[in-house]
Amino acid sequence: MERIKPRTLSGFMELLPGPQAQMDAVLDALRQTYSLYGFTALDTPAVESAQVLLAKGGGETEKQIYRFSKGDTDLALRFDLTVPLAKYVAMNYGQLAFPFRRYQIGKVYRGERAQRGRFREFYQADIDVIGDGALDIANDAEMPAVICQALRRLGIERFCIRMNNRKILNGLFALLGVGDQAAAVLGAVDKLEKIGREKVAAILAELGMTPEKAQELLDILNSADPMGALEALSGRNETLDAGLAELRAVTALLPGLGVPDENWRIDLTIARGLDYYTGTVYETQLLDHPEVGSVCSGGRYDNLAGYYTDKQLPGVGLSIGVTRLFYILQEQGLLNPALPTAPCDALVIPLGEDMDWAVRCAAALRDAGVRTQVYAEKKKVKAKFAYADKLAIPFAAVVGEDEKAAGTVGLKDLRSGRQVTVTPQQAADIILKSIDRHIRPVKGS
Repeated sequence: MERIKPRTLSGFMELLPGPQAQMDAVLDALRQTYSLYGFTALDTPAVESAQVLLAKGGGETEKQIYRFSKGDTDLALRFDLTVPLAKYVAMNYGQLAFPFRRYQIGKVYRGERAQRGRFREFYQADIDVIGDGALDIANDAEMPAVICQALRRLGIERFCIRMNNRKILNGLFALLGVGDQAAAVLGAVDKLEKIGREKVAAILAELGMTPEKAQELLDILNSADPMGALEALSGRNETLDAGLAELRAVTALLPGLGVPDENWRIDLTIARGLDYYTGTVYETQLLDHPEVGSVCSGGRYDNLAGYYTDKQLPGVGLSIGVTRLFYILQEQGLLNPALPTAPCDALVIPLGEDMDWAVRCAAALRDAGVRTQVYAEKKKVKAKFAYADKLAIPFAAVVGEDEKAAGTVGLKDLRSGRQVTVTPQQAADIILKSIDRHIRPVKGS
């Protein structure tokens, strides 16, 4: 039989058990944060009808999507969690309570070129609020508060949430006579941070903007006082005025929501490339690692469900690119080395072949809340301890004929080497008191 060399496809992350435990801790921290704000868990299929997924896609989305046929069915892997949410809400409208608040953590797929920190299969951790007919702007203000809480729960302190409003950009484009080129201009503005002002100005010139108009637009977008620059244009365009009013309303609520001034700012260059955003938009940057771009982004969308229903279902949401964030934290050595990565808290080690007392002790430890494994393989005691050491299991519960007769275990702390003879319940108390289950996944800033 010909051997096939095992390999993992480029752009797909696969972790060893230790790092996987760290990834799980990150995901758990996000679930806990989202639940604090009243978001309920939801799951949607990884595979959808291509027609459903591409209803509001097109352009780059259609180029990147994984699409295939099964029989006569045109299928695709989801490229984000927001479009499937719009479908879900449209299908289940009559059974949901609005505003509908959900979180979803799941894998999405994009067939783009794999590169440092960018993957083809990756976890997103999303929250969204969907309204019925209307959705108050206060929901937009809550998004930065959730981002703050989530990143701090992970142990990340130095970050900045950059905010803008798409209505402001659309109003500026109208004032400057962009007209039919608005979408292309928006795409150019979205590249400003990546390629710089001069190259964006060249793109704008190719789109038909005069050098004067292009420089005027770029001056406003890069203003040191963005609100002042916008106030100077107040009253000249209805769309711009609406966006400015929304941005004021959002920022006014941030102090009360516990978002510190150092963790957010208005940035008129934030555009968000996806065309379903219609109002507030967000991007979040790690201040110590600006080279990796945004690790959390999102915004307001008013018409996304319009392809699936005639009901008006506006929403606002954000998405944390978990796989990308984890890659950065891992690469930079920022994951907390104190975070437990062992598969269990205690390894029960039988000294003989009689397994009865070993499994009873394990059951008692589990009943008390201790994650417990029994080493059942017929190997030397030294090999059993070596197994525990390799997996960084903190405790070993040694049991033999003497322990069975006395109803005890020999509990050894494998970190300190200290050993005591105690009952299984006493062993559980010792283990639980010594293990910190609230260690943050990231080193303290």
